[in-house]
Amino acid sequence: MLIGGAAWVIFISLINALVQHLAPDWVRARVLAIFILVYQGSYALGTVVWGALAQRASVRTALVYAGIGTIANTMLALFAKIPDSTADLSPWNHWRMPLVLEEVGSDLAQGPVLVTVECVVNPQRTAEFVEAMHRYGHMRRRDGAYRWGIFRDTEVVNRY
Repeated sequence: MLIGGAAWVIFISLINALVQHLAPDWVRARVLAIFILVYQGSYALGTVVWGALAQRASVRTALVYAGIGTIANTMLALFAKIPDSTADLSPWNHWRMPLVLEEVGSDLAQGPVLVTVECVVNPQRTAEFVEAMHRYGHMRRRDGAYRWGIFRDTEVVNRY
């Protein structure tokens, strides 16, 4: 049981790493979520099937069929190889890079940094935008910002 349990933990770790490695960056989280859902669902379904077989026939019969299935899966591994690929470890920058002024570049490590984002808002949707930004403010403070605010530009009416 100890060897089987250790092998199972190693297998799960390796297969999770493989799924993350083979999935494209832009869908990696979704692929991993679906993999875990299918894996855990099949684990639960297999438990029901093997339990029902053991109850109807016998535990011995269920274990014999499980052994045959294990041997068949081992033989299948000889023919259905897992694809080899090289990992793309470059970061996925889907947001534009922030503008950092070179003359203050070394001072950025000295303390807090002011981050500003300008948004042009449709005047009919101003209340909706402000409400959404207040919810966003809670998230930013949770992520480490200790001051956050939304301000309207007095020179350009729909710019925040």
